[in-house]
Amino acid sequence: MLEVAENFRTSGCRLEPGVLVPVIDRNRCEGAGDCVAVCPVSVFSLIVLRQEQRGSLSLKGRIKGLVHGWRQADTPNAIACEACGLCVQACPEKAIRLQRSVATAREVGAVS
Repeated sequence: MLEVAENFRTSGCRLEPGVLVPVIDRNRCEGAGDCVAVCPVSVFSLIVLRQEQRGSLSLKGRIKGLVHGWRQADTPNAIACEACGLCVQACPEKAIRLQRSVATAREVGAVS
C-alpha cells in the first residue's frame, strides 16, 4: 500500500490541501490503520478512544471498539488532505469519507 501511495503522490492529488477533509465514522472504524499506511501527506494516526469519546458510539460501535481495544484512526493533520481518496479506497470498514472543510465552506459563503 505504501508503494501505491508514493506512486499517487508523484502523479499529484486532486485538490489544494484543506479543501476537502477526511471524516471518520467512529461507529465503523476498527483501527486497522490502512489509512495511515496509504496517506501520502500523513493526515492520519491511530489513537485509543478516550472514555468520553466512547459514550457517543452506537451499540454496534461500542462492541467494535471493545473488540479492537478502542483503537481507531484519527485525523490530526486533516488540513493537509489533498483529496487523493486513497484512504477512502483503503479503509476495509468503509469508515472514511471526504467532505468540504468547514473553513472552505465559510470562505465560499463569504464570497457569495
